[in-house]
Amino acid sequence: MMSHSHDLITPNEDVSGFAHHKRGGDLQGEDTVAKKSKINGLDLGTVEKSEESLDSHKTQPVLAGRSGETRDYLQLGMSKDGVEDNQLSKESDYSENKVSCDANCSSSTVGEFSCIVEGDAAEDKGSRHTMEDAWVVLPDASREFPGKLRCAHFAIYDGHGGRLAADYAQKHLHANVLSSGLPRELMDVKAAKKAILEGFRKTDESLLQESAAGERQDGATAVCVWVLGQTVFVANIGDAKAVLARSSSADGFENNVNATSALKAILLTREHKAIFPKERARIQKAGGSVSSNGRLQGRLEVSRAFGDRQFKKVGVIATPDVHSFDLTEREHFIILGCDGLWGVFGPSDAVDFVHKLLKEGLPVSAVSRRLVKEAVLERRCKDNCTAIVIVFRHK
Repeated sequence: MMSHSHDLITPNEDVSGFAHHKRGGDLQGEDTVAKKSKINGLDLGTVEKSEESLDSHKTQPVLAGRSGETRDYLQLGMSKDGVEDNQLSKESDYSENKVSCDANCSSSTVGEFSCIVEGDAAEDKGSRHTMEDAWVVLPDASREFPGKLRCAHFAIYDGHGGRLAADYAQKHLHANVLSSGLPRELMDVKAAKKAILEGFRKTDESLLQESAAGERQDGATAVCVWVLGQTVFVANIGDAKAVLARSSSADGFENNVNATSALKAILLTREHKAIFPKERARIQKAGGSVSSNGRLQGRLEVSRAFGDRQFKKVGVIATPDVHSFDLTEREHFIILGCDGLWGVFGPSDAVDFVHKLLKEGLPVSAVSRRLVKEAVLERRCKDNCTAIVIVFRHK
């Protein structure tokens, strides 16, 4: 594979020698479960450039998943895609519970630049007894909050100590962000970031109330992407990551995923772990401690998460880092992954792997599943493993 450089949009600290999972957990044999979803045809318009870096059935197009459970929130004719399933079964019989859907949205082109966004999720519980990850793929996340500006949303929630927090964030975070004022008309980067921060706060606050009522103490990290017009917003808490594949110059191809030039792996998120100096300082100021194994109170590896009720008084927060950038012809795709994926894939390695498959002409649905299959079956990821591949096809 080609050697790609690894740039950082945000500072990232790396500490080796610690378990990838947040709290530890039992392992078992190679009992794997995977599920996928596919979204095609979200056409986005142009906005001004900024230099700042579901529990009930609904009418909005939503695909949200957890292993072993098929959720159909669509009234768009979600069905088994026999052609695609046959194609994938030739690759392996690795995946069960296959779900697919095409959602074709109308074009909204402003100016000379536009692109179609395709997103797909795949997951596997690895060697763990239970699956505690949850994910969301929304091709048009503004359906219940109509406006002229197209909005897409993708997220992975990595639960630990249970799955209440991950499920809760999956169902409520995006609605809380929209209700907090995520722009739906003219783009306002500052207002969008404020809405995302407020949405995270509301979600954690209400989750903690529910956790207290049920005497639950689990938590969840998160990595989220919103595509508003041509502006991409990335928010994260904990150790789930987002990696962008960007070329050094614009490629003159209709679909730039077929570009032959080298792609750079750009880390869009910063990990939040108790052992990192800034996180440790905040924890100590709140009266908490970080033990020699790098864990808060000797137990929790991450320093930011939804839930984790018993750790909130000693420095755990749910305030995300939020960054944004504008789509150009240089941006090819984004990979979202929980820490299980990144425990066996480096950012550049993952970009190489996905780029190769896209150049071979595989659909995004197959690419996301192959990525998770590689992580679990070939690279022996023992943790829950969830990935979302978001491809930008430029016109």
